[in-house]
Amino acid sequence: MQQKRWTLNETGNKETVQQLSAGLGIHPVLSTLLVHRGIQTFDEAKHFFRPMLEHLHDPFLMGGMEQAIGRIDKAIAHNEKILIYGDYDVDGTTSVALVYSFFSKQYNNLEYYIPDRYLEGYGISTKGIDYAAENGFSLIIALDCGIKSVDKVAYANTLGVDFIICDHHLPADELPAAVALLDPKRPGCDYPYKELSGCGIGFKLIQAYTQVHDIPFEEITCYLDLVAISIACDIVHITGENRVLAYFGLQQINNNPCIGVKALMGVAGKSNGYTISDVVFLLGPRINAAGRIDDAKHAVELLIACHEDDANAKGVLINIKNLERKEHDLSITGDALSMIDNDQLLIDRKSTVVYNEGWHKGVIGIVASRLTEKYYRPTIVLTRSNGHVAGSARSVRGFDLYEALCGCSDLLIQFGGHKYAAGLTMKPENVAAFANRFEEVVSATIPPELLIPEIQIEAELELSQVDPKFFRILQQFAPFGPENMSPVFLSKNVYVRGVAGLVGNQHIKMCVDQPGSPFFEAIAFGQAEHLDNINGGKPFDICYSIEENAWRDKRSIQLNIKGIRFNS
Repeated sequence: MQQKRWTLNETGNKETVQQLSAGLGIHPVLSTLLVHRGIQTFDEAKHFFRPMLEHLHDPFLMGGMEQAIGRIDKAIAHNEKILIYGDYDVDGTTSVALVYSFFSKQYNNLEYYIPDRYLEGYGISTKGIDYAAENGFSLIIALDCGIKSVDKVAYANTLGVDFIICDHHLPADELPAAVALLDPKRPGCDYPYKELSGCGIGFKLIQAYTQVHDIPFEEITCYLDLVAISIACDIVHITGENRVLAYFGLQQINNNPCIGVKALMGVAGKSNGYTISDVVFLLGPRINAAGRIDDAKHAVELLIACHEDDANAKGVLINIKNLERKEHDLSITGDALSMIDNDQLLIDRKSTVVYNEGWHKGVIGIVASRLTEKYYRPTIVLTRSNGHVAGSARSVRGFDLYEALCGCSDLLIQFGGHKYAAGLTMKPENVAAFANRFEEVVSATIPPELLIPEIQIEAELELSQVDPKFFRILQQFAPFGPENMSPVFLSKNVYVRGVAGLVGNQHIKMCVDQPGSPFFEAIAFGQAEHLDNINGGKPFDICYSIEENAWRDKRSIQLNIKGIRFNS
C-alpha cells in the first residue's frame, strides 16, 4: 500500500476560535472546524447549524432572470412549443426532469431532449437544434450546458429558435447570443453564490417563475430531491446556498421522494437514511448508466414518472444498465491494470496514458478515476470512437490537468474540462506522440509531493474529548461534501485494547484508547499490513473520521481510520 503524507491544517485565528467557543458553548476543536469553513461569527454559525429555506437567495439577483421569465411567459401566452434540453449526465438529467416536471403542470406544449453521448457528444448539438427547428420548437431552455455554445446558438438564431441558457460552467471570452444567460459565473452577474449545480440553476428558474405568478413556494420544494442528487453527483461545493438545498433535498429523499427517485432507491437496495455519500455511490451511478450504456432519456423517463408501476419498471431497466456498466468497468480496469503492471516504462512514468480501441467509451472516465486512485498520478484512458480516439482524463489533488492538456493541444482535435477532469479527442496516429508529450509536460511541472496521496487533517484531538455532546454537534456539520468534508482528526500515542483482528483479509477491526480515555471501536480499511505492529503493544498515531456505527439496533461511535503511523 502506498504511504500517504499527513497534512495538519492551521488552527486559524485563535481569538475567533475562542469567541465562537464561548458564544456557542462548544469545544474549541469544533470552533476550529467552523473557522476552517469560513465561519467567523455567531450568526454565521447559526445559519450553518440551522439551515432554513428562507436563507435561499432571491432568484432575480441572477443576471438574465427577468429576460428568461419574460421569454417563457411570452412563449406560454402565444402557445409556442418549448424544448427542455439537458446533458446526459446526472446533473443534466435531473435538471431536465425538474424543469420539465414543473412546467408541464403549468403548460402542455413542451417536450424534452437529451443528446446522444456517442452521436452528439456533450452540450448543445447541431442535431438537437435541427430537431427543434424541424418540429416547430421556437424556444429551447438549455440546462447544465450552453454557456460556451456561441456557434450553436448563432446557428439556432438563423432558424428562428431562441435559447434560454441555464449553466454553471465557466464561460469563454465570448458569450452566446441567447435571449437569456443564467450563469452566476459569467462576467457582470452579481448573484451572491457562484457554485450552484446545473439543476440548482434550473431550480432558481422555477423559483423565479413561482414568485412572478404567485405560486406557493411549497409547490416546488418537492423537487429538492433532484437538486440534492445533482449537487452530490456533480461534486459541487456543499457550502452556502448549495448546503441549504442539499440539507432539505436529503430530507426530501429520505421522507418523501418523487416516485422515480423512490423506485431508484428501491433497486439500489436502501430505502432511507441517505447521506450525500449514499447518493453519490448508490443513486448517481444508476442514473449515469442510462446514458453510458444506452440512452439517458431512460433516466429522465424514470425521474418524471407519475405512476409507481411505470417507475418501478424503468428502475429495473436502469439497474440492468448499471450492472452492464459494472461489467465493462471491471473488465476494462483489469485490462488497464495488467497493461501497466507488465510494462516497466508505464510503471516508471509520472503519468498514465493507456489505449485500447475496443474499450467501451461510456466507462473510460470511471476507469481513469480507478487508475488515478491506484497509481496516484494524472491519468488518461483512451478508446476508439467515430473514427477518432476519445479519452477521459483525471488528475491528482493540486495538479492542473487542463493546463497540462494545453501543452499537448497541437496533437488534439479538441479537449475541454477543468483542473481535475477533462475529455479529449485526437487522431489515431497521434496516440503514441500524445502519450510521450503528456508525460513530458507532467514530469516537467508536477511537484514530487503531489504524486504522494495526502490525508488532510483538520485538528489534533484527545480521545477523551470525544463525548456524546461533541459527536452530536459534529453530526450537525453534515451534509458533507466538497469544501465541507467529513473532518479528519489526529490522535497521537493510542494503544490497541485487547487484540486487533482482520475482517475480509485486508481490513483491521480493533478497539483503541489513550491513557485515561474511554476505548473506541475502530475500523481501518485496506491497512492489514499494520496488524502485527498494532498487536505488538507499542503506541501509534492515527488519523480518522468519527462515525456512528449501527448494528442490530445498537448505535455506537466508531473511528474510521484513514492512516496509521508508528513512531520509530
